[in-house]
Amino acid sequence: MLFSDAQKLLDKYVKGETLRRHCLTVAVALEYWARSLGEPEPESWKSLGLLHDIDFELYPDEHCVKAREIFEAEKNNFPEITEELIRAVQSHGWNIVNDVKPETRLEKALYAVDELTGLIFACAMVRPSKSVLDLEVKSILKKFKSPAFAANCSRSVITAGAELLGMELKDVIEKTLLAMRSQAQLLGV
Repeated sequence: MLFSDAQKLLDKYVKGETLRRHCLTVAVALEYWARSLGEPEPESWKSLGLLHDIDFELYPDEHCVKAREIFEAEKNNFPEITEELIRAVQSHGWNIVNDVKPETRLEKALYAVDELTGLIFACAMVRPSKSVLDLEVKSILKKFKSPAFAANCSRSVITAGAELLGMELKDVIEKTLLAMRSQAQLLGV
């Protein structure tokens, strides 16, 4: 799906500035991951990242469930909506709100970075600079070990995401941090 189309769809369903920034952050992270992995369609990864929480604002108690209904209803307006996109969005709720296990590299990356971008953002906000540009992996790992810090960011999901990707936690953190640094100004961090 083209990023411009994903943006139109997001604009229709997500109004809150915090959630919109989170969606953009995940989009930036997934595009970075796609490029670093040599994936042929980084824009589709970016679009998925932007749309991954499309149902959260309207249906927080049915998150990852209502997404399918939204996408199905929008297929006439956005024919690029595929079953792969719908499944990937649903898979980031694995063992949280559903049993759709991430299988593809894209699904696994989304699962890993969704919660992690929130943790990295929180780590940046407590720094004097309020930026990821001078944030280090070791600082994130230290905050990761403190469950009271950014308590809404599930450490078990981040850890499971790294395991699904077959990567060390520090490497997943580093790649996601580099992604956020690459677009720090756009993300406001």
